[in-house]
Amino acid sequence: MLGISAMMRKKLKDIFPNYKIHFCPPLIWTLTWTKCPDSSAIPAKRPKSGHEPGQNVQIFNYLYSCNHSWTLCSFNLPLPEFWNMSTINLSEQEIIRREKLDELKKLGIDAYPAPLYPVNISAAYIRAHYQGEANAADFADVCVAGRLMSRRDMGKASFASLQDSSGRIQIYIKRDDICPGEDKTLYDKVWKHLLDLGDIVGIKGYVFTTKTGEVSIHAKEFVLLTKSLKPLPVVKEVDGATFDAVSDPEFRYRQRYADLVINPQVKETFIKRTRMINAIRDFLNERGALEVDTPVLQAIPGGAAARPFITHHNALDIPFYLRIANELYLKRLIVGGFDWVYEFSRNFRNEGMDRTHNPEFTVLEFYTAYKDYLWMMETTEQLLETSALATNGSSVVTVDGKEIDFKAPYRRISMYDAIKEYTGIDISGMDEAQLRDVCHQLHIPVDNTMGKGKLIDELFSEKCEHHFIQPTFITDYPVEMSPLTKMHRSKPGLVERFELIANGKEIANAYSELNDPIDQRERFEAQLQLMERGDDEAMFIDHDFLRALEYGMPPTAGIGFGIDRIAMLFTGQNSIQDVLLFPQMRPEKTGEGENEG
Repeated sequence: MLGISAMMRKKLKDIFPNYKIHFCPPLIWTLTWTKCPDSSAIPAKRPKSGHEPGQNVQIFNYLYSCNHSWTLCSFNLPLPEFWNMSTINLSEQEIIRREKLDELKKLGIDAYPAPLYPVNISAAYIRAHYQGEANAADFADVCVAGRLMSRRDMGKASFASLQDSSGRIQIYIKRDDICPGEDKTLYDKVWKHLLDLGDIVGIKGYVFTTKTGEVSIHAKEFVLLTKSLKPLPVVKEVDGATFDAVSDPEFRYRQRYADLVINPQVKETFIKRTRMINAIRDFLNERGALEVDTPVLQAIPGGAAARPFITHHNALDIPFYLRIANELYLKRLIVGGFDWVYEFSRNFRNEGMDRTHNPEFTVLEFYTAYKDYLWMMETTEQLLETSALATNGSSVVTVDGKEIDFKAPYRRISMYDAIKEYTGIDISGMDEAQLRDVCHQLHIPVDNTMGKGKLIDELFSEKCEHHFIQPTFITDYPVEMSPLTKMHRSKPGLVERFELIANGKEIANAYSELNDPIDQRERFEAQLQLMERGDDEAMFIDHDFLRALEYGMPPTAGIGFGIDRIAMLFTGQNSIQDVLLFPQMRPEKTGEGENEG
């Protein structure tokens, strides 16, 4: 079922000029593809078309209301060759491109050929290494492929811009070079009239420098490798300046494939992200860490306080959860005898979406036996400084005009001291009721489902977190906030935990890991009480993990890094959607516009 747009109405009237077509509001169409029967079998009330038996016909059934009374009408119409169910909502340009595709087929040209195309060089390599006559022989037989991004017709010759994965290069095509014989169809018809911007072509030729000094490829052969049926948004560049740039987030995030083509600078963000991840992986591997894989589907979602996504396993007939963290499985491996394990983990949390949150995100977690959170702070500093240098060539990054330096060492401040610094209130000795009063005093919204840990977390998040621009370790959290963390060795009521804050957001969370199975069970039971109060982010009791701890886990330090947030910092982006190739979005609206009134 689909609505009918003004463009659609015009198409119908243009294609079927001999029929009087009424459009009654509201108008809903059902479309049925069929073969025309013998003409005598067509009901008399339907238009007489003189269709040949077996001819392809579109049956249009439409439902319309008049004075709140619904009426069903039907008629059948012959269709042009190019018209079918897939073209019913196409733009004029899209229809024209399909007509060109038909013309190419008639000329015997396969618009989607199967054979390998022997690309032997990239646009970037040519621009970087071609030195004119000095090394022209090295570029006398090049083969490139990419999209046509612009064309300039000069009659018997043309200039075009071709974009491959590395960038753009100018192409010069001369009619007599690619059509040496009498038949000039390949140039006069195919190149000039049947190709469009966005088409993917292959070019063989040699490199030269034009009179204006631009490095170009003189084409000796060209071949169509892919016909583009949907036009790209037009972005103009003049003297290095960009006009009509596509910046609409709705378009860019939903159609990232098009965004990458028309905004090639976006590629650099994702190249940097990969470079950053590789640098982190190298850092860990060089120090003896082992990369592992742990389950994404979990019977019990554990390792963090978050609302999970739930699904159902049909064969086992039990619910499963998409993991919110991989912590508990990595600790099981420490129990099993590995000294240092890590995983780049795709996690899922059924929470809100904003500039720093996406329901699907990437975390690096690693766990190291016989270490503590103090060692982890030093290791974190080294890891981030090393990866910043590898990604950008500098430890300093710029985000929103702010320079952030990841060179070690980083500032350290306790959770209670941070709250006191920015609120003037010492909460270190307060109980739940007193904390709730402080939140009310500071106009922080809270509810009865929140325990002591949640209240402290809200205080810090609302009043403190955004002040920490330079990398800062927030240390020594209250035990109520940290069910998986070892008690502080010298500060009662606190645990050995830190969070790393940069640009006002958490980018890492680390513990001296709790390895006392009795204490861990009591912490889980406290979380269960919070769940019963209505806290949908409270942790489940993982009995198998408790069993693993009972076998004995050595003293261990563990950490989780928000890879997407670090990528935001290292690439200078202020939205997590800009460092995710395909961020989650609402379902796309596909309506064809308002019906005719």
